[in-house]
Formats: sequence, C-alpha cells, structure tokens
Amino acid sequence: MIEKLLAVAFGGSIGAVLRFLIYQLIESKHKSDFPWATLIVNLIGSLVIGFLWGYFTKVYISPSFRMLIFVGILGSFTTFSTFAFDNFSLIRNGEFTLMTFYVLSTNVLGIVLSFAGYSLSKSF
Repeated sequence: MIEKLLAVAFGGSIGAVLRFLIYQLIESKHKSDFPWATLIVNLIGSLVIGFLWGYFTKVYISPSFRMLIFVGILGSFTTFSTFAFDNFSLIRNGEFTLMTFYVLSTNVLGIVLSFAGYSLSKSF
C-alpha cells in the first residue's frame, strides 16, 4: 500500500508541474477569456491515457507503476475541477457560446482522442 501511495504522490508532482508549465506557455502566448490551457491539457491527457491503456494491454507494468502514471501523473495533469470552474466563469461573464463550445470540445474531443490513442497503441 505504501508503495502505491508513494507512486501516486511522486506521479502527482510530475503531472502538476507539467500542467503548470503548459499553462505558462499557453497563457504567455494567448491572452483570452477562453480557457485554452485547460482544454489543451485535458485533451493531451485524453490522448495519452487512451494510448497507454491500450499499450499496457500488451506490455506488463506493475500495479505501482500504473498508479504512478494513471492516478499520479495523468490524474494531476488533467483537471475536472478547473474545467468546472472555467465553465462557471464563462457563464458568470455571459459567455454562453464559449461555454457551450468548451463543454462540447472537451467532452467530444476528449473521448475521440482517448479512442485515437488506444487505436494508435495497437500499431506498436
């Protein structure tokens, strides 16, 4: 149990730092009311989790390493709470069209990218 807990903690720190770096990069280049950084990290996370899930059906990895990647790194890299808050902010600012685009693009593209990642993993 302690091994899995440490794996999640270590992975969580990696994912959080990666998310922070991507936020800094995107926000330094694009000043917008639209939450591009959250959308991008969630879509990247969807693609990666789909790919790794499929790849790890062919390659064994330990339960602790799975925890490090899926719960730790990807769990802290992607973020539902920020997604929810971004939508709240868009609604509060009267940006209903942007909010609708954000919800649909995150959910539809996230599912499509998870499937694409999984399908891509089958070619390796």
